[in-house]
Order: sequence, then structure tokens, then C-alpha cells
Amino acid sequence: MPGLDGFQLAWIAASVFFAFVVRGMSGFGAGMIAVPLLAFVIPLQLAVPLCSLLVFVLFVILVIRDRREIVWEELRLLLPPTIAGALAGLWLFAVLDNRVLVLLLGVFLILYSAYMLAVSALGLPQLRCSQRWALPVGFTGAFFDTLFGGGGGTLVVIYINARGVSRAGFRATVAALWFAEMVARIGGYAWSGYYDRGTLLLFVLLLPLMWIATVVGERLGNRVSSDSFSRILALMLLASGVSLLLK
Repeated sequence: MPGLDGFQLAWIAASVFFAFVVRGMSGFGAGMIAVPLLAFVIPLQLAVPLCSLLVFVLFVILVIRDRREIVWEELRLLLPPTIAGALAGLWLFAVLDNRVLVLLLGVFLILYSAYMLAVSALGLPQLRCSQRWALPVGFTGAFFDTLFGGGGGTLVVIYINARGVSRAGFRATVAALWFAEMVARIGGYAWSGYYDRGTLLLFVLLLPLMWIATVVGERLGNRVSSDSFSRILALMLLASGVSLLLK
């Protein structure tokens, strides 16, 4: 591909493969893993839109498969603030330069990994919350997802879980919500000119790798406990955040 040497292409392929192995194991986190790794060799203005396209393909499949399990009441409450948060994130994404975005991503990863380690060490009580939290959760989650390619969805995961939604309904509802968020994000990235011919070609080349990694991750997921996986993931995100700040 024009502008990318062999090392950069190998790094991109390895980063995407690893990120989607993680997603196959855990059900989320592809963007949070891939974007920091990709930021070492390509600008965030390329890494975030590219990862968004790859994740979007998975959400299309999930929404089609689980559409009958969607909890429409929760989805209707979360959808408007989610779209608003994505639009706000798109505006800031276009305004800030790459160096500022890298620094913000580094800080965000450190804070996010610290939260994950605290949850793993201290445990998290079974929370319950009212539907009034849908607005700030939807907006903030989509804002951070759009700006950094992932991470904000954790807020939505916590909210849906705290609403007492069943496992099947939880999976289907968050997939439908993130599908709508991805439509807004990808539309905004395209409108802003981030999808040129080279980016789309790279996306097509990475699609088979993404699928293989997802299958591998799903098979590995049964062999690692959720607690151990969360701690390993948190430490990796912490290392990525520190590395980006020192980059």
C-alpha cells in the first residue's frame, strides 16, 4: 500500500489479529486494543476509522442474528444520546491534531485500566440504576468511542447490566445500540474524508484476518477465567497508555 512499508503492514496485521482475538474471547474491546497499537505506526485519524469499519462488520452479523432478543425500551432511551455523543466526538476528532489525540488516548487508557484493575481487585457489587442514567451514559460512551475507537462502551455495559436485563437481551441490545452508533460514526468519518482508497483497500485486506482472529478468540475464551483475562487486559492497556504518553 502507498505510504506504508513492510514493517508497518506487519504491525497493522498483528495488531488487528490480536485485538480481535481479545474481542472473540471477551465479546468487546477490539477498538481499545487495536487503536493504541496502530497509533505507533499510523495516525489516529486513520486507525480509528479503520477499526470502526472492521468492528461494524461484526455488529451487522450480531444484529441480524439476535434481533428478536433486543430490549426495545432500553434501546429507545439510549439511542438519541448515543447519536448525540457520536456527533460531539466526531467534531472534536476533526478539530484536534494527531499529537493531542495520542496524548488524550494515553491518559484515557491509564484511567480505564486503573478502573479495570480496581474492579478486579475489589470486586464490583451488583448495581441497580434507573432509566434516567440512559442519557449521560449513552452520550459519554459514544463520545469516547468516537474519539478513541472504543472504551466508552463499558459505560453502556455497566448500565444495561445494572438494569437487570437478561443475558440474551443484554447481548442483542448493546449490539443494536453499537450498530446504530457505528452508522453515525462511520458516516461522520466518511463525510470528513477519512475513507480514501488506501484506507478502504486496507480494510478489505484485513477482513479475513479479523474473522480468523474472532474464531480463534472464541475458542480460547473457554480456557481462560474471566478474572484472569480482565487483569491481563488491564495491564496491557496500562502499558499501552504509558507508552503512548512517552511516544
